[in-house]
Amino acid sequence: MSEESDSLRTSPSVASLSENELPLPPPEPPGYVCSLTEDLVTKAREELQEKPEWRLRDVQALRDMVRKEYPYLSTSLDDAFLLRFLRARKFDYDRALQLLVNYHGCRRNWPEVFNNLRPSALKDVLNSGFLTVLPHTDPRGCHVLCIRPDRWIPSNYPITENIRAIYLTLEKLIQSEETQVNGIVILADYKGVSLSKASHFGPFIAKKVIGILQDGFPIRIKAVHIVNEPRIFKGIFAIIKPFLKEKIANRPSKEYPPQGVWGHSWRAGHRHLECGAAGIRG
Repeated sequence: MSEESDSLRTSPSVASLSENELPLPPPEPPGYVCSLTEDLVTKAREELQEKPEWRLRDVQALRDMVRKEYPYLSTSLDDAFLLRFLRARKFDYDRALQLLVNYHGCRRNWPEVFNNLRPSALKDVLNSGFLTVLPHTDPRGCHVLCIRPDRWIPSNYPITENIRAIYLTLEKLIQSEETQVNGIVILADYKGVSLSKASHFGPFIAKKVIGILQDGFPIRIKAVHIVNEPRIFKGIFAIIKPFLKEKIANRPSKEYPPQGVWGHSWRAGHRHLECGAAGIRG
């Protein structure tokens, strides 16, 4: 008898295997299900050029560009993940692709900030009150991210831990499709900030943080508000200004700093932030 016959006789056929023994096909990735309300769908269409009927086509186009132009980029290609970058760049494929590449590049190039970026590794910062997401959104639906540098004690941990907490919070916020469309507002309360504490935020840190927020993270920052600014604020802004995009840093304005960043006391606070500001006035 031939070896082929022996092989056929001793090897069980697929048909003879029980159902439980059959190899299971790999699970398909979960399909995207839009969680936006009708109002937010309309807002995304008007402000972000997002068309629901073309949404998955646009995601596939970005996915194909990643595979073709950056085949070795280690990134998620899920619909929901790629949508963050499309929305942040108003569905401009090229700009969304560059943002995705920058996002991963920033994480590789600043490992002391992005490695082990988990709540359990940042308990001290998260419990300090340095960073708070106010309980109410503003009237535009933006979450308000409040930063209070006076709650940071430099001898306890370096400034990079604060930055880690900020990015961890942004990663959590951007998971919401509502936030992807509405964006966020940053509210920085500089009450009690001294020159010695401000000196920790030098040009090196400023360049990296602002660079990531402007060009390396898929979130829409709709406004930055500065309250209780100290006399040294002009010096702080002088450090930041060289790294701001020209349309923000050099926008004509009669007030200092330029539009896009507002300084004011609590008494002169903006009405649209009153809903959440009470939570940090103490």
